[in-house]
Amino acid sequence: MYGKLILVRHGQSTYNEENRFTGWKDVDLTDKGINEAISSANLLEGISIDLAFTSNLIRAQKTLNLILKELNLELDITKNEALNERDYGSLVGQNKFEAAQKYGEEQVQIWRRSYDIPPPDGESLKMTLERTVPYFKNTILPLLAENNNIIISAHGNSIRSIVMYLLSISEEDILKTEIGWCEPWVFDLNENQEVVSLDIMHSSSKSDSHLPEKYVIK
Repeated sequence: MYGKLILVRHGQSTYNEENRFTGWKDVDLTDKGINEAISSANLLEGISIDLAFTSNLIRAQKTLNLILKELNLELDITKNEALNERDYGSLVGQNKFEAAQKYGEEQVQIWRRSYDIPPPDGESLKMTLERTVPYFKNTILPLLAENNNIIISAHGNSIRSIVMYLLSISEEDILKTEIGWCEPWVFDLNENQEVVSLDIMHSSSKSDSHLPEKYVIK
C-alpha cells in the first residue's frame, strides 16, 4: 500500500516579491511567505507525515520547517539539490519586467514557458525534469511503496516536473499547469503507481494553482 504524497511549493520569497528571476539564488522568505507556510500547515492537519524532503535552498527548507513546527512534528529532513528550482542562468536576479524590455517580451516568454528551450546558461523545464524525476523515482517512490506519508517542500518547476511524471501530462499541457505558493497537492497512488486521487488544497477563496481539466482526478 502506498502512502500519501504531499507536494508543497515554498512561500513567497524576497525575489518573488521583487518580481525577480530566482532560480538557484538562495533567498529567504518574506513575512507573507512565512504566513503562507503556516496557513499551509493548517490545511494539512489530520494527515500524518512520516518522512520529509526538500531542496538545498533556504526558502523551501524554511517553508518545510515552519509546516512541521506548526504540526508539532520532529522529523529528519532529507535535502537534495535534485529538488532545486529550475536554474534561470543569466536571468537570475534580473527583474522580469526589465528583462522583457532588454531581451524582448516574446523571447523572455519563450525562456519562461517553453518546455525545452533554456535561458542563457540556464535550464529548461525538460532539463529540470531530467534531474528531479529520477531522484523522485529512485529515492522517494520506494519509500511511498512502504506506506510512508511523505511531504516534499520544493519549487514551482521541480514540483511541476514531478506532477508531469505522475499524471503523464503532455509537454504542451505542463506549460498550462501552475503550482501556487504553499498550496499542498496531496496524491494517493495505487499499487501500479497510478494516481487515484488528487486534492489541491488552498486557504483562500481562489486557488493560484491550475491543472488542465483533462488531468483533474476527483
